[in-house]
Amino acid sequence: MSEKKRIVITGGGSGLGRALALVYARKGWRVCVADMDARTVEETGRMIGDAGGEGLTRLCDVTAEGAFEELARTVKDQWGGLDVLVNNAGVGAAGTLDAIPEDRWEWIMDVNLKAVIQGCRHFIPFMEAQGSGHIVNVASSAGIVSFPEMSSYNVTKAGVISLSETLFSELAPQGIGVTVAAPTFFKTNLMERFHSTDEQQRKVAEGLFAKTKYTAEDVAREIEKAVRKKKLYVIPQWDGKIMWWMKRLSPELFHRGMAVFTKKRGFERMFARA
Repeated sequence: MSEKKRIVITGGGSGLGRALALVYARKGWRVCVADMDARTVEETGRMIGDAGGEGLTRLCDVTAEGAFEELARTVKDQWGGLDVLVNNAGVGAAGTLDAIPEDRWEWIMDVNLKAVIQGCRHFIPFMEAQGSGHIVNVASSAGIVSFPEMSSYNVTKAGVISLSETLFSELAPQGIGVTVAAPTFFKTNLMERFHSTDEQQRKVAEGLFAKTKYTAEDVAREIEKAVRKKKLYVIPQWDGKIMWWMKRLSPELFHRGMAVFTKKRGFERMFARA
């Protein structure tokens, strides 16, 4: 029997990370979930076993110095290599540029962008040594669309998309694939660590999450499919696809329309009626 394939998922204790862990567990993979919440990561580990996978759980704060070095060493000692890395850990934030405190900028940059860079830096050598592997970086359609009053979040997710596009070309000669996921809103626990500079921004975000019928499991299945097909982009929802094509067709017109929508307080009015 062939050796079981191996996947590492950061932020794997809950939400999309847990959903991905279970998708791969059902395929019989060895699944390492890394998360800073001891309770949820252990719970996910048990669920992996129940689903038919082989779980490996690690407490990991992706912003801590040496966190990825330790995680990579553990994976190498336990498994000898890696087939798929999912950089999924992330946080949400909203606020206008002038209202976002400096420490909030540092926080979201550390979690959403620098941790993705560190994950890639520490696990790519495994894949280069074996001549195969795949990296999944979880971004957001916010990194494509640049929603108003979300500058810090937009910047980090746009950075993840740009990093992924760069790595897609750089790593192809080594037989390593790269996928970047850019979902819009889906039912998850992102609001638990969400930070905004005023209450209205939080209400808008909560309204968007509440309105969607798309689940973390739906997104996870689309990501797994994209990895199998070695696709660079996965934009799961129809609204994300529409915005992607509108911006590609006419970036200037797209952002002028977004400016008018913002000026008329479109988001607030939309959820005042909800």
